[in-house]
Amino acid sequence: MIEKSKSNMSVFDLNGVPPLGKAIPLGLQHVLAMIVGNVTPAIIIAGVVGLNTNDRTLLVQCGMFIAGIATLLQLYPIGKIGSGLPIIMGVSFAYVPSLIAIGSQYGISGIFGAQLIGGIAAIIVGIFIKPIRKYFPPLVAGTVVFTIGLSLYPIAINYIAGGMGAPNYGAFINWGIAMITLAVVLFCNQFSKGYIKLASILVGIIVGYIISIIFRIVDFTPVKEAAWFAIPKPLYFGIEFYPSAIITMVIMYIVNSVQAVGDLSATTVGGMGREVTDKELSGGIIGNGFCSLIASLLGGLPTATYSQNVGIVAMTKVISKFILALAAGFLLVGAFIPKFGAIMTTIPQCVLGGATITVFGMITMTGIQLIIQDELSGRNITIVGLAVALGIGVTQVPQSLALFPNWVMMVFGSSAVIISTVVVFVLNLILPKKTLADEQNEREEMELKE
Repeated sequence: MIEKSKSNMSVFDLNGVPPLGKAIPLGLQHVLAMIVGNVTPAIIIAGVVGLNTNDRTLLVQCGMFIAGIATLLQLYPIGKIGSGLPIIMGVSFAYVPSLIAIGSQYGISGIFGAQLIGGIAAIIVGIFIKPIRKYFPPLVAGTVVFTIGLSLYPIAINYIAGGMGAPNYGAFINWGIAMITLAVVLFCNQFSKGYIKLASILVGIIVGYIISIIFRIVDFTPVKEAAWFAIPKPLYFGIEFYPSAIITMVIMYIVNSVQAVGDLSATTVGGMGREVTDKELSGGIIGNGFCSLIASLLGGLPTATYSQNVGIVAMTKVISKFILALAAGFLLVGAFIPKFGAIMTTIPQCVLGGATITVFGMITMTGIQLIIQDELSGRNITIVGLAVALGIGVTQVPQSLALFPNWVMMVFGSSAVIISTVVVFVLNLILPKKTLADEQNEREEMELKE
């Protein structure tokens, strides 16, 4: 009985319920890793569609609300909705380029109309994921995860430099604070033990934040301007349906479902040492689609699994759902009490960049772990190499698609994950299956003929 009690309090147990003194900081660590990514898309889209200050704040708060609800639903499924895995959900950066294009042409109501249909598309993918999962072996899922990690590096570097658009972007002070934050994270993770090791990212952020306050680069204006209380307003922004916007979002949701396969696989492989099950995949994708559908009615932007939080799970092996539920609780508090969320947004981006770049690196390595579960035959190396090369290459030179129709740029020009996913999926289907043994036999046959 004593052993069972200890197990149930373990942070490394999926159903473990550790003491609040341990759980709260570890949950807060997850929130700090994703808060900027959750808030920023709403701020960007609000500027594109011309929302006033109050409506912009409401869009941000709705994003935090739906992130909290979506995370809880993934942790504790209702029926077939939710994966039951330690996953953090939130508003996704992956949709931002498409949302900008749709919002510029059709406004915020056009975004939510397309999002609603896109959510339905994701639900359909989730329902049928079991029979089509065979088309997503470790080679395919691993390439998606690997590309996710690579595509996050520019985000981390932009954070380290101070954040895109910052007046002091690239300043020495930003790099200095980021490197100190990174050094603290590495020291705690590699040289310390126990609780400090598990909370290494949080400790790094705290140290970086204190240094930032000393150097007076923390802006508390958002806290002063934020209201004390706010609630979501269903259909406040309206909802309209436009065919071109819907097609774009449906494609995005299908591709994002494949990315979810990668994230869910990375969570189980990196954090739990096993493959993800069909039931978990189906529930996770259905849950994402369902929450995005609800978000379109409540005024929240599209949701997705958060790769940086997957990286934290993979790095720390902390999989207690209770801890991630506390993180969801923090998000919900932030949704109803804007000042709470505003405090978190005052953390300088250079601090977040220094703290999370190790997490992004862990995501990349998790992708490699998945890839090498399949043989590294010439065929498989070719598939992975081409998928990554085209995905990263095209998005680094987006002007290469300048003469294509706008929807091509909208869908493919800004997401390495989308391109890599399409390439690895298609090549894995059409290229003949050849094992290392088959290739060795071919070489031997060639020698005999000579």
